[in-house]
Amino acid sequence: MIQVRGLCKAYRDRAVLDGVDLDVPAGTVFSLLGPNGAGKTTTVNILTTLIRADAGEATVAGHSVTAEPAAVRAAIGVTGQFSAVDRLLTGAENLAMMGDLQHLPRARTRQRTAELLERFDLADAAGRRAGTYSGGMVRRLDLAMSLIGEPRILFLDEPTTGLDPRSRRTMWRIIRDLAAGGVTVFLTTQYLEEADELADRIAVLDRGRLVAQGTPAELKRLVPGGRVSLQFADPAGLAAAARALGDDSPGDPDTLTLQVPSDGSVASVKALLDRLDGSTVTNLSIHTPDLDDVFLALTEVTPA
Repeated sequence: MIQVRGLCKAYRDRAVLDGVDLDVPAGTVFSLLGPNGAGKTTTVNILTTLIRADAGEATVAGHSVTAEPAAVRAAIGVTGQFSAVDRLLTGAENLAMMGDLQHLPRARTRQRTAELLERFDLADAAGRRAGTYSGGMVRRLDLAMSLIGEPRILFLDEPTTGLDPRSRRTMWRIIRDLAAGGVTVFLTTQYLEEADELADRIAVLDRGRLVAQGTPAELKRLVPGGRVSLQFADPAGLAAAARALGDDSPGDPDTLTLQVPSDGSVASVKALLDRLDGSTVTNLSIHTPDLDDVFLALTEVTPA
């Protein structure tokens, strides 16, 4: 649904995007990660036809973002970093306004407004001014507004920033439901847990260049540090396990634990236990790198 080749964008002498390539399959959640200033919002702005790239090609829903911008806009919905909600209008009026802007027939606008208010749990607040809504309600209304025209592709630029944990998880459920219904979701986020929870594929952008792409599991395997922690009932069991594993270290005698490098897979853990030669393990825990580790390993620190 989205294909990008060699995308470049610079402001004066600063390159914001430097040869970015992306492929986003239909009906998936794709997350673009990166530190502040990495080029995430610039990428979204180019793909949604808000700004032009300096070089490269991009197609969205089969349409060129430069040659066919109107066709691209007809296929997408956008929820940006800053809310598009008019707080002087009611929830229903905000949705009706979006229907008018997209030239939907009045009857269709009324139908979609009712559907979306119900879907986003806003029906009881439909007649209230949006200025009286909570932050989570405003964000849900903002997302509902981007869906009024039933887009095939939805761009979400940091959609849960500032939300409390409960509201954030509500948004996650909505995003999962949209993808399950066939909508392609292009998500940027500062919350790595969010990308891990939602994304089928992730790309990491740093200083305008893609430094990694893959599934969350594939990206985690790029970072060393996985281990299995084994705890034993007594020092004799710890020492026997260390000998069986050929480990020069006796482990930690205070906690009676032994740390063994591992990728955390079922096969590797089973092979490890088979090597223990009868040593009794009282507790086992698996520690694998998370997306925080991936992010810190792949992105550079910008000097203050």
